[in-house]
Amino acid sequence: MSPTAQTRPRPARRALSEAPFLAAARGERPARPPVWFMRQAGRSLPEYRALRQGVEMLDACFDPEMLTEITLQPVRRHGVDAAILFSDIVVPLKAAGLDIDIVPGTGPVVAEPIRDAAGLRALPVLEPDQVSKVADGVRLLVDSLGETPLIGFAGAPFTLASYLIEGGPSRNHEHTKALMHSEPELWHELAGRLADLALTFLKAQLDAGVDAVQLFDSWAGALSERDYREFVLPHSAKVLAGVADYGVPRIHFGVGTGELLVAMRDAGADVVGVDWRIPLDEAVRRLSTPGAKPAVVQGNLDPALLYAGWPVLEAEVRRILAEGRAAAGHIFNLGHGVLPGVDPDVLTRVVRLVHELGS
Repeated sequence: MSPTAQTRPRPARRALSEAPFLAAARGERPARPPVWFMRQAGRSLPEYRALRQGVEMLDACFDPEMLTEITLQPVRRHGVDAAILFSDIVVPLKAAGLDIDIVPGTGPVVAEPIRDAAGLRALPVLEPDQVSKVADGVRLLVDSLGETPLIGFAGAPFTLASYLIEGGPSRNHEHTKALMHSEPELWHELAGRLADLALTFLKAQLDAGVDAVQLFDSWAGALSERDYREFVLPHSAKVLAGVADYGVPRIHFGVGTGELLVAMRDAGADVVGVDWRIPLDEAVRRLSTPGAKPAVVQGNLDPALLYAGWPVLEAEVRRILAEGRAAAGHIFNLGHGVLPGVDPDVLTRVVRLVHELGS
């Protein structure tokens, strides 16, 4: 959080300054390490699958009561230290009127990819009232979560652009990289408009009462640091700077971004999410400025190890907590999202272990 930013008025809510998640995000050491899991809302929970039966993913994201219940489910079951809004990074694109859908087993699919100026002109602008149902859900959650903070989120401009340009998930991002380098003006205009869209979506959540935000740049790890700084950083920085005056923690996360961590920090994050490919203490070393307070990090258990036996998993949790002590503040999390087939009882056991070891 910017120390010079003037904090915006927040919706009335009980003070959460002592919440372990928020304390760690501020670079403090709470009584116990906070833990939450990316993609904890949904996927692995049987109660989620029962609730979602017959309901399309994006329809659930625009149903205030349903998204509230799904967001609350892992808090009840696991006792995590933060809730994350049940949503998807393509929700604001869908809300703005883009023909995009989430195809089971595939992911977001765009009917008409954007690869030229005509496609860019057709990209709709998001208005706040188009995500009013999401904001309504946030307000319901604020009333229901008690002392548990709520994290809002949005997709970062590069990751959103990659879906729009490729037409869906991509292994190599070949069309995205080709456009980025061959038509840089078009790229920057597209990324700038997507930054505005992400900012509108985050502000709607913040105005409704979320306590922190996370910017997901899921596929930024496909880029070199040089390309990231030239083509991506200015637009992610625009989003993160645009919410600075709300005075809430801003988390920035991507997958495979070990070589981009410093650049992602430079985009303006208060907390940098770290995936499992780099040890947390090494991430802290890279992120910290000599003579200054160490960085604040989030992560970084390999989600695949949730399938390993408990002795393996316990050892990994202990190692990560030990490495996290190098940081000014450490939020325990996975290095990416919960996989759909994970036994939810394992997640509950991990939460208990983190809390026990911290105490």
